[in-house]
Amino acid sequence: MLKKKIISILSTVLIGGILYYITLPAINIHSIGFWFFLVFIFAIYCTIDLLVSARDIETWKKVPKRILIGFTMVIIIGIGMPLINLCLSPLFHAKEYSNRIEINQEKEFSKEIAPVDFSTLPLLDKASSEKLGDRVMGQMPELVSQFYVSDLYSQINYNDTIVRVTPLEYNGFFKYFSNRKDGVKGYIIVNSVTGKSSLEKLEKGMKYVDSAWFNENLTRHLRFQYPTKIFGEKTFEIDNEGNPFWIVPTIKYKGIGLKAEIASVIILNPIDGSSKEYKVEDVPNWVDHVYSASLIIEQVNDWGKYKQGFWNSTFGQKNVVQTTEGYNYIAMNDDVYLYTGITSVSTDESNIGFILTNMRTKETNFYKVPGAEEYSAMESAKGQVQQMNYEASFPLLINLNNRATYLLSLKDAAGLVKMYAFVDVEDYQKVEITDASEGIEKASENYLNKIWSEDTKVSASKLEKEIQIKKITSTTIDGTTHYYIIDINNQKYKCSIKVARDILPFLEENDKIKIGYQEEKELISIDKISIE
Repeated sequence: MLKKKIISILSTVLIGGILYYITLPAINIHSIGFWFFLVFIFAIYCTIDLLVSARDIETWKKVPKRILIGFTMVIIIGIGMPLINLCLSPLFHAKEYSNRIEINQEKEFSKEIAPVDFSTLPLLDKASSEKLGDRVMGQMPELVSQFYVSDLYSQINYNDTIVRVTPLEYNGFFKYFSNRKDGVKGYIIVNSVTGKSSLEKLEKGMKYVDSAWFNENLTRHLRFQYPTKIFGEKTFEIDNEGNPFWIVPTIKYKGIGLKAEIASVIILNPIDGSSKEYKVEDVPNWVDHVYSASLIIEQVNDWGKYKQGFWNSTFGQKNVVQTTEGYNYIAMNDDVYLYTGITSVSTDESNIGFILTNMRTKETNFYKVPGAEEYSAMESAKGQVQQMNYEASFPLLINLNNRATYLLSLKDAAGLVKMYAFVDVEDYQKVEITDASEGIEKASENYLNKIWSEDTKVSASKLEKEIQIKKITSTTIDGTTHYYIIDINNQKYKCSIKVARDILPFLEENDKIKIGYQEEKELISIDKISIE
């Protein structure tokens, strides 16, 4: 009997070891993969134990009991995990979720964001960088057959120049074996401003990459060095001397997979496999990506959703906001920042402002600049040349003449930039398209000349009065948010967001405001608002 038990245990250990080598779960109670792994190992043990005891009648008499024990364990884990997560969920901890990220809301766009410098503006998006990188590889037939270009293309600030970098990878299992002794030969670097791209060859090749096999596989190498760590989204970066590194954040959770936060950062040398773990505050300044875009957006959405409690986020949704669908990166002060719009939780085509987040420190600022959301601006730009069937890149947000402005590239089917488009953030109907051959400076000049005569001038109010709000709602018309107010005397009013962009989004029932308007009628158009 003891011999059979030993066979069952050793067989389970062997199969479990193989399974662990393939799946690489973190040995961490906060990882859901760890619990699935435990359940699977227990099932394997029970199955093997029954098989090796197949001729033992007494063992078979105990099968129902064993099955019951197995099911009980699965039920305990299956019920216990959701129950623990429910107790730690926003239902009971909404304030904690809303405080996952600290957002400074006192910043002013025109003062905090420096006027655009077109000589340092990263005009190339990831898709265009990929085409340039592939073109570089295509010029080196001796490498194309052995390696391919990874699609990572991390955007970094490299010695005050905005570039995208991405490693080469082994082109399949057999190419790995034929090249593993020397490793991966280099990486691609693309200048996001000028479009200049090159293959940077390494004196010693990178052995620890995603496409390597067995113990040289990047994830497996990391797992064996840090068996209990839960890894976040890794990025490929180079230091100021051009040496390649993998930047791998580790994640800590509440419960099982809840409320993710960066615990530390592992910097791994892909050439020799050495690594070092840093506290977040101690990460070297040349590192640009500690926090992933997905984690930042998740935390900002929690901030906008739960700041007035769980039930308000579900039913009343008063002052509930969320990020817009897309995002982009800009470079400032030797760091890379993520920006995305902030809009109301209801279906809307306008933003109440946007955030900028430092991807290394998570410092986040909110800027109150109401206007069209990014995809409305993209459609507006495409509409100017709809006969060309160009595709618009996700916009860059710039400070042009002290106004928040979207800058987009319009590309043909081959991905080549054919035109530049400038779109006013507050009024996406102010658009100017210029042929890319004329240059970005000329495109900027054309835009400024056009909107100079189109700026909206609010006429002087003839009448003024103070009202108390009974009800206020908003809707979007042609990309611009309009507010509709009923006062305590049941008089109705309408007002564009442009009239008081820093006041209207924050008005509530029972607030008292002073308004200016032209004439008394059934629906009064407000052209001035102030708070007494």
